Amino acid sequence: MGGVRREGRAGGVGGSRVRRYGSTGRTRTMCLAALGVVKVATPDQIRRLMCPGTKDAATVRGGLKDLEAERLAVSPGSAVRVNEAGVRVTEKLWTLTPAGLDAAAVVLDRPAREMGGTAKAAAASGAKHARAVTDVLDAFLQTPPEPTQPVVRKHQFAPAAPPATPAARPEGLGPLTAWSAEAVLPTGGTFLSPTRGSLRADMVFAAPGHDVVPLLFVEVDNGTEGPPVVADKIERYRRFFARRVASGTGNGREVALWRTVWPDSPRDGYPPVALVFTKNVGQLAMQTRMSEVGELARDHWRGEWDGDGYAPRGQKPDGYRDYKGTVPLLATTLRLLAAKGPHGPVWWRYGHTSWQTLGDALDNPDDYRGYSVRAEARRKAQEAERERARREREEHRRRMEAGKWVCPTCERYVYPGDGLTSGGECRPCLNRRERAAAEAAQQQADQPPTDGGIFGRRRRT
Repeated sequence: MGGVRREGRAGGVGGSRVRRYGSTGRTRTMCLAALGVVKVATPDQIRRLMCPGTKDAATVRGGLKDLEAERLAVSPGSAVRVNEAGVRVTEKLWTLTPAGLDAAAVVLDRPAREMGGTAKAAAASGAKHARAVTDVLDAFLQTPPEPTQPVVRKHQFAPAAPPATPAARPEGLGPLTAWSAEAVLPTGGTFLSPTRGSLRADMVFAAPGHDVVPLLFVEVDNGTEGPPVVADKIERYRRFFARRVASGTGNGREVALWRTVWPDSPRDGYPPVALVFTKNVGQLAMQTRMSEVGELARDHWRGEWDGDGYAPRGQKPDGYRDYKGTVPLLATTLRLLAAKGPHGPVWWRYGHTSWQTLGDALDNPDDYRGYSVRAEARRKAQEAERERARREREEHRRRMEAGKWVCPTCERYVYPGDGLTSGGECRPCLNRRERAAAEAAQQQADQPPTDGGIFGRRRRT
């Protein structure tokens, strides 16, 4: 057993007294959990997912090799990446064996039937897409880096200075146990036997009771597929979300198939789908691709406008957009997600007009809620206007009552008005007086002349 590391602490991250490559139980558990979710990853990716505070991936590599010795993990291929210094680095790709999947199911507290396959074939071919999915998961999790104390080996001096405090990361969307990869979404058939045309979600975040997003589906776009292919995935998401099955209660009711597996969505419409574009291209090219995908998938996220025909003076008719039966579609880039985290202003919600935080992007300001607020405001304004008019009428009546007098002719009450003199006759009496005067004048005008004219008396000569 000359190759067994006997130095180090058994309970920490750095060493073990019993395993060949010196891994601790904690290290192996982290490796099992990471590979149980993403299925394929390099040691450095696992380090960033689980213990980004460590200096390098040596600790993770030791854990993976010990798992390999226990026939729980295997490295069937390798991948090439360019590190921060611009140097091409070849790394082993690791995945779990069937026994390793069973062990990971225990770590993740999931039924073994939900663990999926080992992805050994993907690892053998370089697993380009799977590695991108792992990078995206790392950007979502934003695992806080914990400072680690290097293990002091035998015949080695202790470090002269304590390790530097790692830089803080943005708030993440976790924990890891809430995530799963390659989730089957059967548009027909069953979860165990989906029909042709079904799809697999690259990642699913499911956290019942989460205050922002209890359920989120994630599609990772490497730029290798055209916009029509990506848009077609959104159409298949919509078909999957629309599937209904018997509730199982025997009352003949049906429920959405996805609700039999995942938590309900608190907002109108189906669960949200997030597109994460990972290809490092220019801003214009990225915006063009995002716009093309959104335009091709418009029918699936747009929602239907329901106008009420109400149009205040100088304004457009009001209404709301009904998102029932549509897919809330979000987009971001890996670069933005990694830099600002999933809760930062990194999301472009198709149908919105600006980059937003996750909570704001998932909101529907133009749905019935916003319309009902505006309708309630209009109702209150109308009530206020009616109340103002009632008060004006009441004040007018009070003034009229206070200014009334008794007509000296007919002894009826007279209320102030145009052409009336306070204390004088009422309008009917004045009208009668005016009519009498007019009639007298008319009679006077109708009297025949008494002098001159054709029919007048002749003058004597």
